[in-house]
Amino acid sequence: MSSKFILAIETSCDETAVAVLRSNEDSLEVLSNQISSQVSLHAQWGGVVPNLAAREHVKNIAPLLDKALSEAKIPLSQVDLISAVNGPGLIPALLVGVNFAKTLAYLAEKPLIGIHHIEGHIYANYINSAEKSTERKIEFPALVLVVSGGHTQLVLMKDHLQYEIVGQTLDDAAGEAFDKVARILGIGYPGGPAVAQRAAAYESGIRDQGSGRFDLTLPRPMMKSKDLNFSFSGLKTAVLYETKKNPNLLKDEDYIAAVCHEFQNSAVDVLVSKTIKAAKEFHPNTVLLAGGVSANTELRTRLGEAISEFIPNTLYKIPDTSLTGDNAAMIASAAHFRWQKMTDAEKEKAKVGWKTLQADANLKLR
Repeated sequence: MSSKFILAIETSCDETAVAVLRSNEDSLEVLSNQISSQVSLHAQWGGVVPNLAAREHVKNIAPLLDKALSEAKIPLSQVDLISAVNGPGLIPALLVGVNFAKTLAYLAEKPLIGIHHIEGHIYANYINSAEKSTERKIEFPALVLVVSGGHTQLVLMKDHLQYEIVGQTLDDAAGEAFDKVARILGIGYPGGPAVAQRAAAYESGIRDQGSGRFDLTLPRPMMKSKDLNFSFSGLKTAVLYETKKNPNLLKDEDYIAAVCHEFQNSAVDVLVSKTIKAAKEFHPNTVLLAGGVSANTELRTRLGEAISEFIPNTLYKIPDTSLTGDNAAMIASAAHFRWQKMTDAEKEKAKVGWKTLQADANLKLR
């Protein structure tokens, strides 16, 4: 198959992203991966404000497209395929990206396909941004631990684009729990990096001094349950009760760090335990980590250690940290595989994707 240029757009939450990839039969090359973050804008609200996010997407998306095409050194007319996240996500934000992609597809007369946001996170594992090329080989079946602000799932893949959700959160996602705990502790948004930074500092202090000032124990919700589901709402509530017992200690940085350390340990214990349990049940050849929380160093390390100990013949793949957050390169990667799997009839329909593609805030992974 000759090279194809794939243009991808991602606006599911608070990152505006546009990327251009060169796609070959067995390789992907990132030509440009432009991202405009809104973190500082939403930090004052402690979370993403949907309509504010949409307004910023409208402001940023056209300039990012120009930057992406300029860096990739190709005009829009040379793009072979346009892809956009059409769900799940915040509907005002999704609509900006989807409608922008539809307009481009119509004006440039290019095929357009929608990509599921989580599918994009999964296929971030196929890009090596350090080398900017080389499609990563992954042996099926694969078990994916998806951990993000909106999702915590265990997904079994028997082949490309074949998904079976074998476990998922019954309430809060892990990333959502990190954000809520950070809010309880007053340490800012986004919560994941804020909690991880303080947890690492506390861990370092324990190693240097032999013990910490505070001895905290939080629950490991559903870690021993017979199924593969998760629950993080109770863990967040346990943090709230802990701090209400000791309100004066919220001015003590060591105490805040101790809570972060124990909370992160609890969340990681559950995530690792359930993943290993699922792996023993389904016997995957590869375990993948995906989603924004996959940037968490403790999770990356401890899952790798558990795989080495309990299922040593299983490959373990993690995305580059530069691709763990929302970005458009991962969407283009997923589009590469979708296009390869599509029938001639489906490709023909994609030529009028500007007529049919719709945003869906609750889009299911299929």
